[in-house]
Amino acid sequence: MAMQTERTYKITAQDKEVFDRDGYWISPKLLDDDQIKRLREAHERVWSGDYDGDGLPMNHYRPNPNPDALRKLDNGWWINDEIRRTVTDPLIGELTADLLQTDEIRLWHDQVIYKPGVGDKKTSLGNVGWHQDYGYWQCSSQANMVTVWIALQDTDLTNGGMMTIVGSHKWGLIPDSDTFFNPNMEELRDKYADGRVWVEEPCILKAGQASFHHGLTFHGSGANTTHEPRLSIVAHLMPGGTSYRAGVQRHDNIRLLGPRPQHGQPFANAYFPVLFQR
Repeated sequence: MAMQTERTYKITAQDKEVFDRDGYWISPKLLDDDQIKRLREAHERVWSGDYDGDGLPMNHYRPNPNPDALRKLDNGWWINDEIRRTVTDPLIGELTADLLQTDEIRLWHDQVIYKPGVGDKKTSLGNVGWHQDYGYWQCSSQANMVTVWIALQDTDLTNGGMMTIVGSHKWGLIPDSDTFFNPNMEELRDKYADGRVWVEEPCILKAGQASFHHGLTFHGSGANTTHEPRLSIVAHLMPGGTSYRAGVQRHDNIRLLGPRPQHGQPFANAYFPVLFQR
């Protein structure tokens, strides 16, 4: 029997305690089977260049000649209506607002991620290196942001599911933690552990469930050793009032503030839609 979706789920005191303690929380099933099917079809359309409307993606997808390579596209919501509905879902916004104890949640950006199945091949091409999301987002005024990673199939370590480092959000920002594309997991573990308590915990999800992890939580993933691709839709979310921190780090979102962005300018225009507001 299929799991029922929890479209009216409310964050409990225990959920908040888990998120604050571990740096991540796993939701009940938030997407129904029809929506999962439509999002899997959205993947096919995105990778083939079949877009909704007249918009263009933030960064065009350029196929890697190696079929085992990870695929990633930012701001799929600009070019696909089903992705837009998912990453601007008010329920996801409300859950995030309650985890962060804030009154407004906006979309920072989304990601469409496809991890090919490589079977028993020995390759690190599909690895996502240990990293902190805020390592890429230092142009934003706060690290108190959340990534919602939504599984479009049952996901565990066999198909390259995500692992988190429990409690690592309490370490603060670690220098040079923008290492998503470094596939050497062991090298990165040695670099970032550095005397800290390093506890790897897998995020095991059923299709339609999501992991909500803090912007400072270290996470990564290994190879997809099945013969089917692992598909996900990811919403990166921020509290209302998050603003531009100038002179720290470049990010493509800065351009969305206009031709002359100014320190303290809020990320609050049409490129950063509101999911939830009390």
